[in-house]
Amino acid sequence: MTTVPAPLQSSYDIVVVGSGGGAMTAAALAAKAGLSTVVLERTPLIGGTSAYSGGACWLPGSDVQQRAGLPDSTDGARAYLAAVLDQPDPARVEAFLQQAPALVAVLEADELMDFEWIPFSEYYDAPGRVPMGRSIQPVSIARAGLDPAVTALLRPPVERDRAGAAGRSTLSGGQALIGRLAAIVVRDGGTLATEHHVVDVRRDGAGRVTAVVVDTPTGPVDVGAHRGVIVAAGGYEGSPELRELHGTPGSAAWTMAPRGTNTGDLIEACAKAGAATDYSGEGWFCPGLAQPDGSGTFTLGFRGGLMVDQTGRRYANECLPYDRFGRIMAAAPERIPSWFVFDNREGGRLPAIAMPEGDPAEHLAAGTWVTAESIEDLAEAIGVEPAVLTETVGRFNGFAAAGVDDDFGRGEDEYDTFFAGGTGPNKALTPTDQPPYYAARFVLSDLGTKGGLVTDSAGRVLDAATEAAIPGLYATSNSVTSVFGSRYPGPGAPLGAAMVFGSLAVRDLLGET
Repeated sequence: MTTVPAPLQSSYDIVVVGSGGGAMTAAALAAKAGLSTVVLERTPLIGGTSAYSGGACWLPGSDVQQRAGLPDSTDGARAYLAAVLDQPDPARVEAFLQQAPALVAVLEADELMDFEWIPFSEYYDAPGRVPMGRSIQPVSIARAGLDPAVTALLRPPVERDRAGAAGRSTLSGGQALIGRLAAIVVRDGGTLATEHHVVDVRRDGAGRVTAVVVDTPTGPVDVGAHRGVIVAAGGYEGSPELRELHGTPGSAAWTMAPRGTNTGDLIEACAKAGAATDYSGEGWFCPGLAQPDGSGTFTLGFRGGLMVDQTGRRYANECLPYDRFGRIMAAAPERIPSWFVFDNREGGRLPAIAMPEGDPAEHLAAGTWVTAESIEDLAEAIGVEPAVLTETVGRFNGFAAAGVDDDFGRGEDEYDTFFAGGTGPNKALTPTDQPPYYAARFVLSDLGTKGGLVTDSAGRVLDAATEAAIPGLYATSNSVTSVFGSRYPGPGAPLGAAMVFGSLAVRDLLGET
């Protein structure tokens, strides 16, 4: 158990549970406001899935987009969400839109935080969409430029973390976000406490949440919260039991959350204490490249190849945004697992971005990839009818030659061509015709679940019985029902929402709302 910079106290003004983007934003703002603040993290390292991410933050209408000359605005984002979201909560959506630019301004006023625009297409062709996207990210920073006591606790990028390797000397993306925010927390008097597993919350006789219970090797310990507790401990993606109970597609083995985390136990503890829950949002899904150890890895940006189900047929545009593709994958049992068929154009490497991809030789040895000199033999190797797969690949190659995907429209949307580099009439359609051929096994992965505690527009957790806010209890990140419901508007939407509602919780605690 590690605490930085000081030993754990018996109580604080603010107790933040979790250490991802939403948690660290809340902790940084609370510490900056002069509140005694502690971040309690279950694992030995801070950052959670946020540290694995590319660090994109969907925070519309800020000065960062204006500096980049983008046609972005709060009104434009409002129109976009109105067109994209299904049955939204108007109060929460408006709170998000109003707070997003204000939050960016507050964070950028700190010398340790700096954002920049990144070109990354939004996920729906809808009114208010900004060409090449409106997402922003923290500017990369040298590890040596931040407090070494903080960076020593930073979870490495996913491909290094899963291999047991250390982080890089330059922090970028989610690494830069968590590192910068955590440095603010410690600089302004806050405490980071790792290997502190919060298992329960305490409500007093008046119904106020006044403490959390931390599981320690010597028994449970209460940590008091004078002002409030902010739950930002991830979702329930790591719990096979909760996934099955709530009918959430995919598997705990395939999630991108750090292993052994995000099991939803704190959500359940809050529910037992009377908090309202809603699990209908399901998750932030993505196609997952199956790994030899049984895990799945986040994959996007398909540059070539085609995805087929267990009958050998395509069922979607492979270049769709990953959550949209994942939801189509989840819609029929014959699609999990799927097989991604590709050729030797990239020397046997996967024509996509997989984090991590793994070693092709290890995949082939384990059977998560297979290879053959003909499509017919490849079909035999993956257990599908050779004639069907041959027809599917031939039809796809015809689309590539013509430049039009008559079945699923691949290459028609801005997002489809964002990662593509083909040289034919449609750069998102490259023929699969250069042997040897490969098939990679794909499962349904996720970046986390998006159901849990029900909160209001100030980030306050609601009571299941009264529907009133529970005094002293706030929540954000994947611990709550998403403001975006079942939709994923654009790059960084999970982080952006987590950060905004973490900041709104602090505003409410400070009496600023």
